[in-house]
Amino acid sequence: MRKQTLRKTLLLLSMLLFPVTLNYFSPYLIVQGSFAGIATGSFLLFPALFGSSLWFGRAFCSWVCPAGGLQDTCSQVVNKPAGSRQNLIKYLIWLPWVLSILAGFVTAGGIKAVNPIYFTDHGISVSAPPAFITYFAVVLLIVSVSLIFGRRSFCHSLCWMAPFMVLGNTLKNKLGYPSLHLEARTEDCISCKKCDRACPMSLKVNEMVQNRDMNSNECILCGSCEAVCPKQVLRVGFGVQKHPAANSNYTEGA
Repeated sequence: MRKQTLRKTLLLLSMLLFPVTLNYFSPYLIVQGSFAGIATGSFLLFPALFGSSLWFGRAFCSWVCPAGGLQDTCSQVVNKPAGSRQNLIKYLIWLPWVLSILAGFVTAGGIKAVNPIYFTDHGISVSAPPAFITYFAVVLLIVSVSLIFGRRSFCHSLCWMAPFMVLGNTLKNKLGYPSLHLEARTEDCISCKKCDRACPMSLKVNEMVQNRDMNSNECILCGSCEAVCPKQVLRVGFGVQKHPAANSNYTEGA
């Protein structure tokens, strides 16, 4: 099975399972649980996303995230690029949210219990009519932001999980150990800019190639640019990042 077919199949499955997994991504339940001293499913998931990003960057966003799948579906309807200014918004949301979680556990006297299936029905998030209201409200928010502000705008502006992975991605790039990353063979690029049009995160991939700097914390390592490149200039690979000056074939980064 081709890489993009596999990736889109996983995103489809993730979207179908979203009614089951919704509460494990919840930014609200983790706060509610913290004030009761309970480590919820999302409390366990978000550090795991940070851990995975230390080796795989933001690949979760492009391969597994149900919100990512919803937004990619929206791009089939409205395919305008998202503005880069949106990127800052998520950090303005993320910091006070993290502080509120810490405040909750301090108020509760620490972690008193671990309950991965907190506020679910035997592990299922949406199992009763009232829960459907929350589910459709979340879906409506993700879809409306994406349709109004451009491709994967929710990822750029409102996703509370993205900063965890941006932190991990930044750390792996700084330390330079083997990891998943995007690389480019600049000398073979013909600047057709098909990569720009294919990027779900609206990155200026061609500009990154020409500048020999493939590092972007908004890159979700989906490989869409790799799939459309007529000269096989771009590649998503796993290995040690090399300094561009020391690499005669590929300019590497993630």
